[in-house]
Amino acid sequence: MRKNPTLYEINTRIFMQRLSAKYGRPLTLVTVPREEWGTVVSKGFDFIWLMGVWQRSRASREEALNNDVLRQRYDIVLPGWSDGDIDGSPYAIAEYTLDSGLGAPGDVTRLKAQLNSLGVRLILDFVPNHLARDHRWTGTHPEWFVRGEQKDVCVHPERYFSPDGKIYLAHGRDPYFSSWADTVQLNFFSEESRQAMINELRYIAEVADGVRCDMAMLALNSVFQQVWGDVVKEKPLKEEFWTEAIVQVKQEHPEFLFLAEAYWGRGPELQKLGFDFTYDKTLYDKLVSAASPEIGDYLKENDINLNRSVHFIENHDESRAAAVFGKEKSLAAAVIMATVPGMRLFHDGQLEGRKLHLPVQMVRAPEEVEDVAIKKFYRHLLEICQDSLFHDGEWIVLEPQEAWPGDEKYRNLLSWYWQQGEQVRLTVVNYSAEQAQCWLSLPFLAEREKDVIFHDLLSSISYPREIFELKNKGLYISLAPWQTHILEID
Repeated sequence: MRKNPTLYEINTRIFMQRLSAKYGRPLTLVTVPREEWGTVVSKGFDFIWLMGVWQRSRASREEALNNDVLRQRYDIVLPGWSDGDIDGSPYAIAEYTLDSGLGAPGDVTRLKAQLNSLGVRLILDFVPNHLARDHRWTGTHPEWFVRGEQKDVCVHPERYFSPDGKIYLAHGRDPYFSSWADTVQLNFFSEESRQAMINELRYIAEVADGVRCDMAMLALNSVFQQVWGDVVKEKPLKEEFWTEAIVQVKQEHPEFLFLAEAYWGRGPELQKLGFDFTYDKTLYDKLVSAASPEIGDYLKENDINLNRSVHFIENHDESRAAAVFGKEKSLAAAVIMATVPGMRLFHDGQLEGRKLHLPVQMVRAPEEVEDVAIKKFYRHLLEICQDSLFHDGEWIVLEPQEAWPGDEKYRNLLSWYWQQGEQVRLTVVNYSAEQAQCWLSLPFLAEREKDVIFHDLLSSISYPREIFELKNKGLYISLAPWQTHILEID
């Protein structure tokens, strides 16, 4: 695996619906023409995350069809939708077998082999915190779940359900939101429950190259105690669930990759427990709402953790980047997330500038007109970032300096470079809505004696500069609002 890899998230059911329409016949994962996978792989991705491949739940589908809030979202996104356009949530898993609409159970292994032969690895979902409320274990092993007494149900009836009219099981939840009514909460203080889920993970490791672990921090002892400590009778176990799980899986599959969806600043903690990468939601939030100086400070202060973080400007949980940021700002944000250390996550539809954020229960997407300029931009960006410098080079942050006394606009500029031997790629981003200029001191030119030509790989414009000025004053940069440079040095 390359350092600083790229990941492409695909909403599997939507992807298959789109391809089946293109070819005029129902397709399964293993009947997708090889050239379609080749087109995805050619963009330079190291991993493909097929989101939502596992068997969905009938009870979850009923919830999805009867939930008024969800129905309003369907109306907005897909006017005229029908019941056939809706399925259960892919995060209320009925069974860790391939969804019957995507193919036969053994097709996952065949797909993995096909993708691996193209040079890309397969990532699938693992949901540690809960299962579908109608999962077979609620009947065969109810002791593996959080159970409520009558007093608990009276206080919080929305948090519980009864699978048989005799016992009450808890819905999955986190401490800050309402319960997920189509799920049942696993008990992380039960050794049997833990091992049952680890066995599911071991199965996934047989058919995939890695997992994206949904809401991974909910499985931490401290978080589970916070949410369910007043309900469960068992005491916290000595080991963390993730320590046990990751050790067991990696003993059998040392190269298997663990990626955590993580919030509340829990990423470093999960990395210490063995996760290869964890979500960097902080950077996403800052790109949405913070000014350049705050973003720059975050990158400089967290450079140690960045290389094991997952950077993104959209995914299936977040609204579309083109809608949230606006077109120009979204492209500037994309340059930032694609050229800092760590895993770079791109989302199906992001590369075409789609704006509609689909509920995960939808299995048919509306038609959207592709944004030609955004599509061209991402084609160039992904080509540029395939260069080994952005994966194996050294990343160094620069400090822009004022262009003239009293000009504060330089604070709106962010800059860093990647270096591998004598090769350098310099990134400069004006992350603001106003013109900005600065001087940049370039340490990699210290031994240079000849004049320099800077080629902007995004715009194909070249900028010749005299070495005397570069060494004595630096490189002068002037960028329009949200404009970016990725400069190659000749």
